[in-house]
Amino acid sequence: MNVIKNTKTICPECLKVLDATIFEDDGKVYIKKECAEHGAFQELYWSSYEQYQRAEKFRYDGDGMANPRTKTVKGCPYDCGICPEHKSHTALAIIDVTNRCNLKCPVCFANAAAAGYVYEPSKEEITGMLENLRANQPVPATALQFSGGEPTIRNDLFDLIRKAKELGIRHVEVNTNGVRIAQDPEYPKQLKAAGVSTIYLQFDGLTPEVYKFIRGLDLLEMKMKAIENLRAAGYNSIVLVVTLVKGVNDNQLGDIIKFAAKNFDVIRCVNVQPVSLCGRLPPQDREKMRITITDFMQLVEDQTNGDIKVSDFYPVPVVVPVSKAVGALKDKRYVEFTAHPHCGMATFALVENGKITPVTRYGNIEKFRDTLQKVYTDAMKGSKSKAKLRLIGSARHLKFSFLRKYVLGVLMSGDYQSLGDFARNALMVSSMHFMDPYNFDLERVQRCVIHYAVPDGRIIPFCTMNSIHRPEIERKLGVPIKEWQSKHKVEITQPF
Repeated sequence: MNVIKNTKTICPECLKVLDATIFEDDGKVYIKKECAEHGAFQELYWSSYEQYQRAEKFRYDGDGMANPRTKTVKGCPYDCGICPEHKSHTALAIIDVTNRCNLKCPVCFANAAAAGYVYEPSKEEITGMLENLRANQPVPATALQFSGGEPTIRNDLFDLIRKAKELGIRHVEVNTNGVRIAQDPEYPKQLKAAGVSTIYLQFDGLTPEVYKFIRGLDLLEMKMKAIENLRAAGYNSIVLVVTLVKGVNDNQLGDIIKFAAKNFDVIRCVNVQPVSLCGRLPPQDREKMRITITDFMQLVEDQTNGDIKVSDFYPVPVVVPVSKAVGALKDKRYVEFTAHPHCGMATFALVENGKITPVTRYGNIEKFRDTLQKVYTDAMKGSKSKAKLRLIGSARHLKFSFLRKYVLGVLMSGDYQSLGDFARNALMVSSMHFMDPYNFDLERVQRCVIHYAVPDGRIIPFCTMNSIHRPEIERKLGVPIKEWQSKHKVEITQPF
């Protein structure tokens, strides 16, 4: 056993904070811990020590928020709100607008039928959450996802979208199962008119059996109809969101990526989320179900016949020097994706005539990144002329055609439009492995860049929200199902 580092974690049963050790054994990375009451636990962290080390090279800690909303009292992860210990600001904000849904997916962690109550913040409460997110310092939240439950169940969703845009949120996306979009061709048009930028569409595979296992029924035709209706409505930004379950749909990643490339006119990203393991599961069951980021990368390489290789993927903070360099040159602070290097891996690929070519084939990404770090350093020292010359010099690490067409606009103008132009010409393939109580690492929590806003004024990192805080928050603010139904005269689950 090779000890990598010590960290903090939680007990999967009582959720108490515990000491933990992350270690390498036989080329894999594990996390182990022991609770005095519930015993010892050991869990796979990353399936490849080599890739774990490679990702670690791109660590880039942020400086957190200048205006945390909570104080350090109980310690991480119980002071979430954001507390002073947090090291990243908000890159993507999430607001759950309801926990009602028109499906009953077996894998869901946020639905009224399972919880026994309805959590549905009022329009006024959601406005308050939006204002709170926009008050973040030094960088106000600029990207938002409306989630749930199923947000399209709310009939005032258009009003909420318009309010977000009015308050300065540039990018608004809706996380949806696509049922309402598939049923009503006018609905996606109304979403677009209200200001939705991206549809974050559940898309678990290309066969009926996958949906029957993960969602409880065959939704394949429904997904295809939703994409057709989004295309007709003029969308060019759909994210296919794959809940990855070992032995169920891990053999379909290559086909899903090829499907995205074939429908590149509307699909911008395939985002894969290995299923989180909740509840009491014995070690042998967890071992059968656990799938990690490095498993995902190897599966992509195998199933695309090397069109996308493991080496094409980089951790989220690899892009931080770009934000910091452009910001320093323009005396402006941009969103910095200072996530933990082991939270997610991604690559961008250009799609031409159906062929997928990762951007890593167009230059030396690491040398380009290192040069931009030096641009930032020069600019912060007051040598902006030197920084600009170094920025121009960074071009030698990229092929000219790629630089001219896709990168120069982002670097020179540093505006949202230029970044959007690049995103619309590339397909992102990514995996974000959200933690569960078994593989929980507080070092990752403190660097989380995906934050939930809640009605009581707190802003909570994704993994602590779903592993710890969600039940307490929603029970406190929720309404018992029978009381909700009596008041609103609707079912909590609206079947299609």
